[in-house]
Amino acid sequence: MPLTLEDITFSAGEARRAPAEPFTLVVFGASGDLTRRKLIPAFFGLDCEGLLPDPARVIGYARSASTDEGFRASLRESTVRTCRGEPIDEAAWRRFAARLAYHRGGYDRAEDFRSLARRIEETARQTSVPANCLFYLATPPEAFVPIVRGLKESGLARRAQGAPPWSRIIVEKPFGHDLASALALNQEARAAFDEGQIFRIDHYLGKETVQNLMVLRFANSIFEPIWNQKHVDHVQITVSETLGVEGRAGYYDQAGAVRDIVQNHMMHLLCLVAMEPPVSLSADNIRNEKVKVLKALRPISPQCAANGVVRAQYTAGAIDGEPCAGYAEVDGVAEGSSTETYVAFKAFVDNWRWSGVPFYLRTGKRLARRITEISIHFKSVPQVLFNAPPMGPVAPNVLAVRVQPDEGISMEFQVKVPGAAMRMQRLKMDFSYAEAFGRTPPEAYQRLLLDAALGEATLFTRDDEVVAAWQFVEPVLQGCAMQPADRLARYPGGSWGPRAADEFIGADGNRWHVAE
Repeated sequence: MPLTLEDITFSAGEARRAPAEPFTLVVFGASGDLTRRKLIPAFFGLDCEGLLPDPARVIGYARSASTDEGFRASLRESTVRTCRGEPIDEAAWRRFAARLAYHRGGYDRAEDFRSLARRIEETARQTSVPANCLFYLATPPEAFVPIVRGLKESGLARRAQGAPPWSRIIVEKPFGHDLASALALNQEARAAFDEGQIFRIDHYLGKETVQNLMVLRFANSIFEPIWNQKHVDHVQITVSETLGVEGRAGYYDQAGAVRDIVQNHMMHLLCLVAMEPPVSLSADNIRNEKVKVLKALRPISPQCAANGVVRAQYTAGAIDGEPCAGYAEVDGVAEGSSTETYVAFKAFVDNWRWSGVPFYLRTGKRLARRITEISIHFKSVPQVLFNAPPMGPVAPNVLAVRVQPDEGISMEFQVKVPGAAMRMQRLKMDFSYAEAFGRTPPEAYQRLLLDAALGEATLFTRDDEVVAAWQFVEPVLQGCAMQPADRLARYPGGSWGPRAADEFIGADGNRWHVAE
């Protein structure tokens, strides 16, 4: 009897064990948006699925005044639904809220860190469990170094010795502002923790579709033989957002689209598309292959970037019929700012598999749709039979991986239209996670928090990967800074970006792709 989908699927609780040892999650920046919208709902989701050990605790650490009860109440107000989009069960929330506590402190005050250490030790004595700690830096980047130093000086940053109590640290992106600052931050982190204790997080790597890229490639014999320069014409990676820079203008105006999205999110996606099969699924073997891709990227000199990178900034427009202000009108944006909110460029991976295959990358804010998509564009069939007049030209096959929001995979191919005449039409074979498995995938932070608690580093970024990404991106940034002000294109909010980006890819005979 053949297996059905129900026979081969399993819940997260069956697929992964809960951490063997209890731990305390200390969230620095507990009053921030990331904690309210992502981290606490993710931790609550783990609790609801039975994946947290008892006792597992959360201590929110921030500079603002609050109490344990006030902290719990504020989080309940913002956590209106679970990670899976389901209404909160009040009994489950009350049980979870008992795990939450608040600790007020500054990021550069040694006494506040010593007070935090005493509180953690006291809780460990009361519960008779090791004082294992998972520290999460959900703060602005300028607070990273003071926090790491505070953890080291207070004794909370315990070197890995194999035996509990252990300590690990999760560092949010951006990891550095440029290569020099990334190297300095790595040095600070390694002064307090071993590399195996440092978890540099990029939430894109926690998304089911991103993880499925390796399964798609290496668990299906039909794809790997054609995943190379002999059969692939080009690859496109699109990260588009309908949102502007709400609440982040001060940071974003200093960063721009290249630092905010390209250096981290898009480099990870490119690596997973282009990497060679790892010898095993261990964290280091997978990350070794990703670093090889970054080192194989053809360098883009500042002069080439100045002429070949499309940069643009959104102006006033409309999103879903609602008017939106232009970037220059947002509070916190410097007058006359030339920061890009859109960027498009072409990269090459100079190795045997991908020689000569262009990778087109684009990302932007205030675009027509929120979507992250990787599309593999295969070479056209020969210009005979169906690909010749009067029926040709025939659109090439496209394999599209939708990372968000409707996670799934689609394949576009040609079929004959029923009837006496020989007419062709392009159709799409589509797989949707929500439809196939009966529920939307869990939030990426849920998977990543659990992996960090388990010490599983596969979906986190290693120090040499950060450095290799910056080594590729920094000359691009230098070239962008060389562009004259009139080279910064404009595009109305709610569009698909500047005309210059269409002309850029059109010069190679291609056009941007988004699966409908």
